[in-house]
Amino acid sequence: MQIAIPIYDRFTALDAVGPYEVLSRLPGATVHFIAAERGMKRTETEMLGLNADATLDELPEPDVFVIPGGYGTRALLEDEQILGWVRHAHEHSEWTTSVCTGSLLLAAAGILDGVEATTHWLEYDLLERLGARPTGRRVVRQGKVITAAGVSSGIDMALVLAAEIAGPEVAQAIQLGIEYDPEPPFDSGSPAKADPQIVELVSTLSRREQAELETAS
Repeated sequence: MQIAIPIYDRFTALDAVGPYEVLSRLPGATVHFIAAERGMKRTETEMLGLNADATLDELPEPDVFVIPGGYGTRALLEDEQILGWVRHAHEHSEWTTSVCTGSLLLAAAGILDGVEATTHWLEYDLLERLGARPTGRRVVRQGKVITAAGVSSGIDMALVLAAEIAGPEVAQAIQLGIEYDPEPPFDSGSPAKADPQIVELVSTLSRREQAELETAS
């Protein structure tokens, strides 16, 4: 089974690496990090880079693909190279998935028109403008399309996907193997649970980071 994770400049590290840690453990699976061009792609903080070992053209029809999110998705919403790849790959895939704002690219490619999907809570409005029906659920399955909410939810999505591909026992074994047993120190992992001032702080910081990235580009 060929699994592709497209990466691009300013992606979010855990969006890609979280699902990789789960899916790379599936029996018979090979995970490829791919990009428009081979080489290093750096995260939105520029502190970490991942190497794309193949191009989009070299792996046009993976069995499964995972679109990670990150601030860099905004620059790709009208990029026909990646959107065309997403459309073609989706036509041939067994599973089409995304994490966080990766769903914005699925929506921009027309894959989420009129269906429920999720993304990072700060981008529900944009996801809706792109044609999807946003929902606050952590993992949303619509046929062969699975979208996950922000960042850490990519691990949950990958375990759901692993169960669909290889069965619940394999998925549970992977979960135990990576010791995914969250006990967060704070119950503030969603805007519904966090204090309003924390929600506003995150919103403000996100707007500032996005503005700085747009200025830099």
